[in-house]
Amino acid sequence: MHVMEGFLPPLWAAIWWIIALPFIIYGFIQLKKIINDNRDVLPLLGICGALIFILSALKLPSVTGSCSHPTGTGLSAIIFGPFITAIIGFIVLLFQSLFLAHGGLSTLGANTFSMAICGPFLGYYVYRALKDTKVNIYITVFIAVALADLFTYVITALELALAYPAEATGFIGSFITFLGIFAVTQVPLAILEGAVLALVFKYIVNIKPEILIKLKIFSEEKINAAREV
Repeated sequence: MHVMEGFLPPLWAAIWWIIALPFIIYGFIQLKKIINDNRDVLPLLGICGALIFILSALKLPSVTGSCSHPTGTGLSAIIFGPFITAIIGFIVLLFQSLFLAHGGLSTLGANTFSMAICGPFLGYYVYRALKDTKVNIYITVFIAVALADLFTYVITALELALAYPAEATGFIGSFITFLGIFAVTQVPLAILEGAVLALVFKYIVNIKPEILIKLKIFSEEKINAAREV
């Protein structure tokens, strides 16, 4: 997912920065508000940030100029929403570009848009759609996390295809090619990530259920039922 420094044409790099900035700014406002309103969430914020940093740093070679890896953003989107996840993801990607040579500053807007914005937004709305149904909460977390991961790579493929359309088949052909290459590594990674973060969520449910109830992630009834599983 990390599109490397200088790989995108300057115009596209600037466009993705412009699109990502409003989400980053509003995410910062929301993050500041939730910290001021409820200091008890700080450990959970730290866990979500650490998961995003660690999982997204485990990269595998993929498309030229990019890579495959878990994202870790789906769980944060479920607990804190997509805007706060956007600022957490942005901070993670900034540190990775500066200290791990993952991605770059010019492509930070594109990487933020795919991993810290689009993936979390889809994961969040999938979670919201399943939240009050009879679907088990761990299955809900698994599906939301896995789809957030996969959608990140759909958007990365879109970004690469827009920047480098194929000569013969244009944008569509390039988009399909990038999607196909990413799918080889990303589908199994998304399934694995969904399973791992569902287990992490189970741990949070068992250790700090009151935080999840206070944040209204799931109803108290569903949280208590999940603790018995």
